[in-house]
Amino acid sequence: MAHRTLPSDAIPRELFPRTVAQRTALARHQFFEQGIRPSGLVGEEVIQSWLRCSRLHRDPKRIVPFDPVTPSRRQSVVQRNRALIDAAGPDLLAMEGTLAGTDCRVLLTDRDGVVLHATHHPAAARQPVLHATSRVGVNIAEGVVGTTAPGIVARTGKACTVDGAEHFFDVLHSMQCAAAPIRDVHGRLAGVLDLTAEQRHFGFDAAAMVGLYATTIENRLMQAQSREQLVLRFQAHPTLLGTPLEALAGVSSDGHVRWLNDAAARLLGSLPAAAAERAVEQVLGHDLASLLRVGRSTAALALRLPSGLGVWLQAALPSSHGTDFRHAVVVGRAPATVADAPPAVVAPAPPAATPPSATATAETLRAQHRKLIEDTLQAQGGNISQAARQLGVSRGTLYRQLRRSPGTEKPPSGG
Repeated sequence: MAHRTLPSDAIPRELFPRTVAQRTALARHQFFEQGIRPSGLVGEEVIQSWLRCSRLHRDPKRIVPFDPVTPSRRQSVVQRNRALIDAAGPDLLAMEGTLAGTDCRVLLTDRDGVVLHATHHPAAARQPVLHATSRVGVNIAEGVVGTTAPGIVARTGKACTVDGAEHFFDVLHSMQCAAAPIRDVHGRLAGVLDLTAEQRHFGFDAAAMVGLYATTIENRLMQAQSREQLVLRFQAHPTLLGTPLEALAGVSSDGHVRWLNDAAARLLGSLPAAAAERAVEQVLGHDLASLLRVGRSTAALALRLPSGLGVWLQAALPSSHGTDFRHAVVVGRAPATVADAPPAVVAPAPPAATPPSATATAETLRAQHRKLIEDTLQAQGGNISQAARQLGVSRGTLYRQLRRSPGTEKPPSGG
């Protein structure tokens, strides 16, 4: 019997590819040559990117044109993203120092995928693709250079990694990249932090590293954008404060939570958007006056969240914009309830001495507090019950406040 040679495409492939490279090669074969969705072989975010790129670019073998960079373009992109660049500066330097012994590059892009910062590396001659892309002003968005980690993050807002042949264009198959989003106080994508290697694998968990630094940059950016807000820092253990794991919240002078970072949302059991624009007492279980008292101490203080979870909290008052939080507490409903409220915090050590400016403000608060009570009583004809209802407190609370007020010999009767 004559033997017939089978064509190469009829040779059975391995049923279960054993390596990442084999799985990716099979995924590309199924997607680009057979039109089959390669689910389970590469990540869903890569498949979705391939689908988008196929509609835009069609041919994965073509040469990728990297945009030329002009001085005016560099200046324009830097100007538009000055807040992000300033917030990222310290961590970009730290990250580059950590990676100095590797061939990896750090890239920071804006929300549209335009490079704002790129590591200069002595191995540039051995990295032709990175040498072309690592320039301020170059657009590395998905619509320009196809599937990459920073391109996917700029498109979806979700962290991801893209390895080798997972890149849409063949010319990028020598690349490995991991990227993570950076958001602003409005929950919008502000930029993308990316770690990229060419002609070699990372040799460490690049996704974890880039996620850690992106979180630190995001936290610093949110605080920089909240100079007129009370910034709360809290976590289940005090040693986590000041780290990328700390929870952050911004509270405006009207007592409303304006933003939460992801760590705060997880501790509070809600999405950042769901907690925004709600009264701080509803979100954290403590009113603005109690939280302002925390701001007088440099130490982290303990308090309980509405869920019963105990956390350690620090509060930073706005520094230079003249926002009067204490006045905001007085003119709302808080003055009538602050004195009656249970202590919001328990100090682990004796509190620091109150600075003179804070003492003077406290005296002003007490004077306005007394005036509010007296005006309400006068408006209610001296009736304690009606005045208490108007102020939203109990009769007992109002009696105690009147006894503490200087010059009140005997509380009014009635009701």
